Amino acid sequence: MATEAKYSIVREVGRGSYGVVYEAIVNQTRNKVAVKRMHCNVPENVELALQEFWALQSIQRQHENVIQLEECILQNGQVFQPISHRYRKSDSHLLLIETCLKGRRCMDPKSACFLWFVMEFCDGGNMNEYLLSRSPDAQLNNSFMRQLSSAVAFLHRNQIVHRDLKSDNILISHRRGSPIVKVADFGLSKVCQGKGNVNQHRFSSACGSNFYMAPEVWEGHYTAKADIFALGIIFWAMVERITFRDGDTEKELLGTYICQGKELIPLGEALLENPNMKLQIPLKNKKSMPADLCKLLHDMLAFNPKERLDAFQLEVRIRQISYGKKRQRSVS
Repeated sequence: MATEAKYSIVREVGRGSYGVVYEAIVNQTRNKVAVKRMHCNVPENVELALQEFWALQSIQRQHENVIQLEECILQNGQVFQPISHRYRKSDSHLLLIETCLKGRRCMDPKSACFLWFVMEFCDGGNMNEYLLSRSPDAQLNNSFMRQLSSAVAFLHRNQIVHRDLKSDNILISHRRGSPIVKVADFGLSKVCQGKGNVNQHRFSSACGSNFYMAPEVWEGHYTAKADIFALGIIFWAMVERITFRDGDTEKELLGTYICQGKELIPLGEALLENPNMKLQIPLKNKKSMPADLCKLLHDMLAFNPKERLDAFQLEVRIRQISYGKKRQRSVS
């Protein structure tokens, strides 16, 4: 006897190179969830899907600013098999599935192979769209900077390096009234093996989105501090509403860059060409940010990773800046 489907797809809400995201309903509870489907038909897609799965399932406890994985389902033809950590499968079982997926050749279209990620639903879209549809708000910016700093520190404590932080990969939820940011899209992330300081792990494969990549990522030798550079790009663009138009999608995106004539050069690439370049922060208006925020951004965007803040230092520093804080009324 066929069992009733657990989820019902409502509509498509996003589509990228490697997957499609849907809004769906849990049939038993009627709760909304987001469902991301990744086609495991080529090794590159399998690798991206598995990296996202390993990153999200490796987190032992949840953080309110990191997207929450409810379960992961392997579809092989018409057969659906839950493989999420919530079903208490052992690591050896998950490794077996990974081995099978990587060794599989989906030549028969009738035997389609997908990984479905069921995650919490965020009703506010991504951070890029959310901010550009509203007037600049220093208090909201401060809240978002605190939340993102906390999220990245949490990931780094759990040995996870995101490697593709950008405003499009940050979602907004209104579940508790005020907007809550959720770091999402872990397809390029890496889970570092072993314990210790995540900043000691080194990576060699350059990846990410050009306008957010640190100078050392362009060279192909970098650490978790590349995430901090990307956050610095996001924070600066958020405060001053610096945007560029994506050549592929024609979307307006938050991000900082260097102008060379009519050409826009990613900041990381420009710093690699000229490590002594002095960043003009703020770029638009000196009154747009206090001196302590300017100093913070300089420390996040330092060319030399050794001089750049790590996630744990940033988490402390971001709470000390005066930008966006309500002024206390003096009592006479």
